[in-house]
Amino acid sequence: MGGFGPRGPLSAAVLGLVRSGPPGAGRLLAPPGPLSDPWGEDHQLALYLCYELHDRGLAGAHPGWEWEPELLALRKALERSFLAAVRAAAEPVPPVPEALDQLLTEPPGGTGPSRFLLDEGEARHVREYLVHRSVYHLKEADPQVWMVPRIHGPAQAVLMTILYDEYGAGRPERAHAGLFARMMEAFGLDPSYGHYLDAVPAVSLASVNLMTLFGLHHALRGAAVGHFAALEITSPPGAARLAAALERLGAGPDGTLFYREHVEADAVHEQLVRHGVVDQLIASEPALAPDIAFGLAAARVVDGRFAGHLLDCWRAGRSSLRSPLGEPAVRNAS
Repeated sequence: MGGFGPRGPLSAAVLGLVRSGPPGAGRLLAPPGPLSDPWGEDHQLALYLCYELHDRGLAGAHPGWEWEPELLALRKALERSFLAAVRAAAEPVPPVPEALDQLLTEPPGGTGPSRFLLDEGEARHVREYLVHRSVYHLKEADPQVWMVPRIHGPAQAVLMTILYDEYGAGRPERAHAGLFARMMEAFGLDPSYGHYLDAVPAVSLASVNLMTLFGLHHALRGAAVGHFAALEITSPPGAARLAAALERLGAGPDGTLFYREHVEADAVHEQLVRHGVVDQLIASEPALAPDIAFGLAAARVVDGRFAGHLLDCWRAGRSSLRSPLGEPAVRNAS
């Protein structure tokens, strides 16, 4: 993971703790004070760092910190504050059928960053977009794997079918995380895991934090399914626009394969997740329907904040990252 620093007292407290050596007597969490804005830079980075201990780990952090009660207590407070903010922003939450219908209806031509990139985007915009998305796509589907032991029966079997595709369907070179890394290289970006952590703002971290939060908690398994369904259902039209935008900018096969793959794969996944996962899960556990609906609404909230940030910055002629990138030429990798 690339070099990065804290963004306030909460993230400084987490970094100070995990970099202090292995857990043990005398290693106490520095008092972070009151919790910050749950959507803010400090809060989202602190939560991301706590979660990263469950994923690839943090450089210099002893693995024992993953389940250290003191750090888990801080993570719990961060999660509660963030989850409350998402719930408030998601109200009113429509029922599952209505929410799914909304996801399937796009304005003519589509909206958001993919439409901007297709119509007027430059290479610098694409490179920024890829940096934002790298915090998730370089570990694509890892947060969703937490769902697997939490649901059972037909829904679990279909979920595994979708996840199998995400990891290349038995072909490591087709794993989506690897395809995204190749696309980053084609645009002159460093595909190392976490390389751009210091550059991405809170709106990018919030997207991956939310899916990890849902995946890690058995009580939120319905929300995890709803959030995943939103990702799969909305992916194909946006991916088609992004593939076309990258082609317009001169990207070669490696620069477009990731999104071309998602146009095809997620069109199938859309049907599988709606009927094989969501419908089957509600049939077996009807009480989860409100949580699934909340997961669908929560995805809309975080994605809307992300899209709004990018479009506001780009239309104002400024970088959407915390630190602007350089401008290397696109490589037509083959």
